Amino acid sequence: MKSFKQLTLATALFAAMAGSAIAAPVTYNVDGSHTFPRFSYSHFGYSTQLSSFKNTSGKVVFDAEAKTGSVDISIDMKSVNTGFEVFDGHIQGEDFLDTAKFPTATFKSTKVVFEGDKPKSIEGNLTIKGVTKPVTLTVTSFQAMPHPMMKKPALGANAFTTIKRSEFNAGKYAPYVGDDVRIDIAVEAVAQ
Repeated sequence: MKSFKQLTLATALFAAMAGSAIAAPVTYNVDGSHTFPRFSYSHFGYSTQLSSFKNTSGKVVFDAEAKTGSVDISIDMKSVNTGFEVFDGHIQGEDFLDTAKFPTATFKSTKVVFEGDKPKSIEGNLTIKGVTKPVTLTVTSFQAMPHPMMKKPALGANAFTTIKRSEFNAGKYAPYVGDDVRIDIAVEAVAQ
């Protein structure tokens, strides 16, 4: 009788633990030291220029069982890094990012599309200079596993999209300086 009660209790505990693992999505905080949005564009056809932003924050929600998720990212536009300090100031000017009026850009997902057990694309709204447009991020890699050093659930991804900067009121010198801008983001996030 005692072993039956122990077995029943053990079964109930296992079921409760399994149910809680399946039921809840996990919220992850973006790791700003390993998350870098980059953008690239044609410079008069001579070369492809590549720049990045140093300060990014946000949250990612991921539910592996339900195959759902969401992404909410904020980028400090004043942290632009072109590799040349004077040009950083030029890019922050009114004709381009206008960081005095619009210091932050955001991406808020509306849908995460899965292929198997991993996201393959993220649809959402990108806001730059107060202009919001729908974009789709193509996910090129995704990993969700315990962080080997922090010993917490963590995830990471690489994704990209292409926008027209003129649609965000930043089209000066187009088409000589390319209107098409590719945005790539490498993101890592750790569970709260």
